[in-house]
Amino acid sequence: MTHNNNNAVSRSNDPEQFDLLDLVMQLWHGKKTIVTCVVVAIVLAVIYIFVAKEKWTSTAIITQPDAAQVATYNGALNILYGNAAPSLSDVQSRVIGRFNASISALSQALDNQLVPEKLSIEPAVKGQALPLVITYVSSTAEGAQKQLNQYIRQVDEQTAKELGVDLKDNITQQISALNDSLGNQEKVAQEQKELRIQQISEALKFAQAAKVVTPQIQQTQDVTQETMFLLGSEALQSMIDHESTRPLVFSPAYYQTKQNLLDIEKLHVDPSTIHAYRYVMQPDLPVTRDSPKKAILLILAVLLGGIIGSCVVLVRNALRSYTPKS
Repeated sequence: MTHNNNNAVSRSNDPEQFDLLDLVMQLWHGKKTIVTCVVVAIVLAVIYIFVAKEKWTSTAIITQPDAAQVATYNGALNILYGNAAPSLSDVQSRVIGRFNASISALSQALDNQLVPEKLSIEPAVKGQALPLVITYVSSTAEGAQKQLNQYIRQVDEQTAKELGVDLKDNITQQISALNDSLGNQEKVAQEQKELRIQQISEALKFAQAAKVVTPQIQQTQDVTQETMFLLGSEALQSMIDHESTRPLVFSPAYYQTKQNLLDIEKLHVDPSTIHAYRYVMQPDLPVTRDSPKKAILLILAVLLGGIIGSCVVLVRNALRSYTPKS
């Protein structure tokens, strides 16, 4: 028993043993230093709060446009391509996809500026393409809301203009294609007319050679190219004169092509009638700023000041009690 008590006493007198009570007493005696460090940290935090640039984030949620917002564009595509035109849902998806690409490019350009701006767009629900969340960070709440609204409107107008330019190019190409088609059909009709006159002329030669002047057959519907000379030279000459002055004969497809050409030539789509998105939530006015956070900064200042003050007290006491070993 005596041996064990002596061991306990020796361990308690060992200077390398950690004494919690002694640590607390050291901190208590150095409380002024600790409080001073805490006060200094709080003052620095307050200065930072007033000096640091504030950050406010405005958020908007958008989705694909309504049918009415792309009605003129969709109608123009239907006139241009008829049954081959994309469906309304395809048009809506393409338009919002183009808007997404444009605002992503704008976000990259703003981030690469000398003074970067934070504009971002991402899906509202992970794994789903729509709706999209667009955010913008500014130094004031009103500024964030106003600038976000401006950038969305700017990209919308740019997208509408690009769609208008694409549509104009498509109209030009389609008009050229239809004119070529009409030209080809007219050429074919002219060749058919010339071939018909040539066939009658050949029959007239045979009739004159055979001295057939008057018709030798009663049912003209049974006449073929080989028996046409039996109509007689007088009838055949009359047919040639008639075919020479007769206008070209076109198929219904020619007149349908002509109608399509007239419809397309009258097409005019105002880009201001095209909108590439629809708001689910308009840019909001943020009520809380992202940074600096006053409460969090003050709490961190108190903790950091207390830690620094405690370290100062402990290090100072350790240096005072330090005795070098011989």
